[in-house]
Amino acid sequence: MLYTARYIITQNETREILENAALLVRGTVIEAIGPAAELKSQFPDEAVEDLGNAVIMPGLINAHTHIPMSFLRGYSDDKSLMDWLYKDIFPAEAKLTPEVVELATLLSCAELLRFGCTAFYDMYMLERSVFKAADKVGIRAVLGESVSSFFPSLDAKNVDEFFESFDANDELMKNHQLIRHALNPHAIYTTETAILQRCRKVANEKKLRLGIHMCETTVETAGSLEKNKQRPIAYCDSIGLLDENTTLIHMVDINEEDIATVAARGCATVHNPASNMKLSSGVSPIQQQLDAGIAVGLGTDGPASNNAQNMFREMYIAALLQKLDKKDPLQMPVQTVLDMATRGSAVALGWADTIGSLEKGKSADFCALSLSEPNMQPVHKVLSNVVYSATGMENKITVVAGKVLYKDGFYTSFDYATVLEEAGKLSDWLKNN
Repeated sequence: MLYTARYIITQNETREILENAALLVRGTVIEAIGPAAELKSQFPDEAVEDLGNAVIMPGLINAHTHIPMSFLRGYSDDKSLMDWLYKDIFPAEAKLTPEVVELATLLSCAELLRFGCTAFYDMYMLERSVFKAADKVGIRAVLGESVSSFFPSLDAKNVDEFFESFDANDELMKNHQLIRHALNPHAIYTTETAILQRCRKVANEKKLRLGIHMCETTVETAGSLEKNKQRPIAYCDSIGLLDENTTLIHMVDINEEDIATVAARGCATVHNPASNMKLSSGVSPIQQQLDAGIAVGLGTDGPASNNAQNMFREMYIAALLQKLDKKDPLQMPVQTVLDMATRGSAVALGWADTIGSLEKGKSADFCALSLSEPNMQPVHKVLSNVVYSATGMENKITVVAGKVLYKDGFYTSFDYATVLEEAGKLSDWLKNN
């Protein structure tokens, strides 16, 4: 299929933006990209999907979420992080079933696809159900069971049983084209040193990504100083947790020494501005991380603390938050923000060789925003429209590995009407259990 549009934002090394351009998809990959007239002439027999007055761009990548937490959207709001977690979220999660996790994942996948997101990194529980839903939808994902020292849990009675279950999940996901496995210790304040080190050892042996919440609040830092006599990053470095296959999530309460250590170890980080604002966790120093050479991705966090999984909204918030925090309108220009939501997030997922930009040989993962909506006109600089004006509702099509999963209000791989009907019952289910 030859997809044509007024603009194509490539996000390649030179951040090239093409006008009156086309994208040729063969199977799962991009075979050619360039001026529409040239590609039509070069490939005269290819079917053409003319998206018209639109901008084709790489699919946005949600580098951190707890995707089944859509079942808790709006359940607990306007509370501090620890009260929110320990008084409301953890008790509600204790009621979870595999069926609820699968349904909530389907609902969240519909949300992601609607807003042009083609890949996500999930940290939650009962990940076998998350896998089942993501596999059905056909979306790209990195999935990893969250582990802490709280046993018995939904997943296992003890740590040995957890790793047995993890091994079974690894076999399930091994060699899947669109879903990769990861190991995700929850946080240093919920996970003992021995478990953290075992996670690192297993992740290294299996060549998997390791993701962990890190430096989310000043309370976390104070707890680490009291318990470990070190700040969180220094503690993690001392136990060998940090390397180039590590993704550190939040990174709010960090200093220059922390940033230098993370950069030296080659870790990626993920910024979650809306969730950090909603829980008053603080503001991550993004430019300092970028200046140090750290790959910074962008994520929504879970839909219970955001309360959306809309990466266009997240880009907008990310840009404005840094400008306000630094009292500097030059902070977080549009290109930097889009880089985070595409190229940076691809690194955070450990998938930068395949996704994050539209280039020959890369996977055909993209979306296309209509420029005919009133909020998208006029077009002086298309990047500004994408970051500052788009709501995500302008999205016309979402394609993952060459397959159309969403187009003009319709989902191709699952019955959204049924998902919507069942999701409407989640509130009563939570009240009655």
